[in-house]
Amino acid sequence: MFQQVVFAGQANVFIYHRFDDSVYPSTNISSREFQSHLEILHQQDFTVLTLGQILDKIKHGESLPERCAAITVDDAYRSFLTSGWPLLKSFGFPATLFVSTDTVGGGEHLDWQELKTLRNEGVEIGNHTASHAFLLDHQNDENWEGRVLGELGRAQQAFERNLGFRPRLFAYPYGEFSPGLAVLVRQAGFDAAFGQQSGVLTPDQDFFRLPRFPMGGSYANPDDFQDKLFMKHLPVKVVSPETTVLEDENPPRLVFSLEAGAFDSGGLRCFVPGQSECKVEMVPGEDRFFEIQASKKLVGRRSKYTITAKDADGTWYWFSQLWVLPRR
Repeated sequence: MFQQVVFAGQANVFIYHRFDDSVYPSTNISSREFQSHLEILHQQDFTVLTLGQILDKIKHGESLPERCAAITVDDAYRSFLTSGWPLLKSFGFPATLFVSTDTVGGGEHLDWQELKTLRNEGVEIGNHTASHAFLLDHQNDENWEGRVLGELGRAQQAFERNLGFRPRLFAYPYGEFSPGLAVLVRQAGFDAAFGQQSGVLTPDQDFFRLPRFPMGGSYANPDDFQDKLFMKHLPVKVVSPETTVLEDENPPRLVFSLEAGAFDSGGLRCFVPGQSECKVEMVPGEDRFFEIQASKKLVGRRSKYTITAKDADGTWYWFSQLWVLPRR
């Protein structure tokens, strides 16, 4: 029997990249829009923590604040220092910044002294590999594990050498992960790892495939931000396939179980980027087991199935399943 799920501890985590950089609109947010996001957090009485603070509370069995959020930024572009961080400081909000060490000090990226200053001012620094490589490419090669561990270790050495510490949090480049990659990240000594699939962080999730809501381009609208701020975790447990990597079956058939909750499981909906809504069906003879499959082949390197439900109060519950088609 499934037990009623209590959503007492959750954090809505958001990911940003660039600020006031119109050259890359899909990953950019204007200062005006970003300030609107922060104003919403303030007006709605959210507690904003770093990812490390959130995970420490979970680790020690402490309850998360009733309204809890985190601001994360990937790639350490200089625009975070010039546009993003000043706004965060004005609201008294912290942030977690994921850095690829090979890019530090090059082109439009922050240098080590700037990163040191940000850390001294309260910005949490995380590892984003050395070269921001496509880690899932050529997974069947004999040297794949060594290549991945080399990326992680080389970055950790650079942090140790230049900032005097080794980050304990990791963000997958491009948000791409697989079960095998998650094992290597854990093996490298990290406490948790984050993707870019949308969803809400809860204490019972796999700490090496944690979700974040992307905020950039058309997704940076303040109304969209507020909607995601109040979303709840849809308690999906994936049964098959075990991997996020697209193999023989495309479109993939996703089978999952769903714990009971305040939402209406009869109103489950599924969405696929670039396609019409896909159908959710119950697995015959199984209680609270469902399956979904896109109507067309998934195209592009990355895609996802997003599953949603709504409760009687109109609150949305959300889960996204990542799919990746890497180079073989």
